[in-house]
Amino acid sequence: MSVVIFVGAYITDLIVGDPRRIPHPVVIIGKLVTVVEGCIRRGFFGFNEKKSGIILWFVVIIPVYFITWGIVSGCYLIHSVFGLMIAIILSSLTLATRSLYEQSRMVIDALVSGHIEDARKSLSMIVGRDTDNLDDEEIFRAVIETVSENLSDGIVAPMFYLALGGPPLAMAYKAVNTLDSMVGYQNERYGDLGFFSAKMDDIFNWIPARLTGLIIVIVSFTLGYEGRNAWKIMRRDGRNHSSPNSGIPEAATAGALNIQLGGKIQYFGAVTNKPTIGDKMKQTDREAVKKAWVIMFAASLFMAGTCTVLLWVMGR
Repeated sequence: MSVVIFVGAYITDLIVGDPRRIPHPVVIIGKLVTVVEGCIRRGFFGFNEKKSGIILWFVVIIPVYFITWGIVSGCYLIHSVFGLMIAIILSSLTLATRSLYEQSRMVIDALVSGHIEDARKSLSMIVGRDTDNLDDEEIFRAVIETVSENLSDGIVAPMFYLALGGPPLAMAYKAVNTLDSMVGYQNERYGDLGFFSAKMDDIFNWIPARLTGLIIVIVSFTLGYEGRNAWKIMRRDGRNHSSPNSGIPEAATAGALNIQLGGKIQYFGAVTNKPTIGDKMKQTDREAVKKAWVIMFAASLFMAGTCTVLLWVMGR
């Protein structure tokens, strides 16, 4: 992985984001998951669902890695500049700094304009919970939770794997993440089939989630937010989440902003009372969301800068 590709990918993501007119790799990966799941449902592999779930994971991840590797390598054979451009483009598509901001901004813009139904609809596109009956504060809270969680899944983790193994490994990570979001549910339909995908997502995100939490603490000090409290709440409440990873960045963000996340959430019509994260010293409002965005951009810049320096020192 070269410094030029990494920096080019980061800048491209910030400027362009996710292009609307070309198929995004995650969409293609999602279609592959659907096809393979359909084969499993029809008994194509002849195993029970838990074993089939393992096959599903490898049948998706391995092709994604090697197809990405093949595309980049083939383009370099055509011309070094062409190969560099394709590597930068593919790498940028694994990052989500701009798209996370734009999608969450769409929710907030609708809400502050008085169009709460539009805000709920836009929010439903980026969270898994039911949004039909959320009030203003619950929408603000949901946006901050998804921004902080996806700061790890959509920004820090892809950068981590991009720096570690280039576009193929970063794209494979996106496939891991996509599998978890599609089949990694603990319910009747996916409890067995998605078990392996959910566990592998936990493994792949273990280091990035904790790295994200640490970065949030560091940038909170730099930004003049509650850095000391971010560290305290991350250590105290980081495990107050069904995921072993998502609670870490959420807790650090809650501590940095002196707000409370978690609590009552509704999924598929059923209300779940999740443990709270953080102390409610301030309201979860528009200003809190703005600060969460600042943390997101600062953390992405910090991670990008750190990876760039390490790649440069290693001579890559």
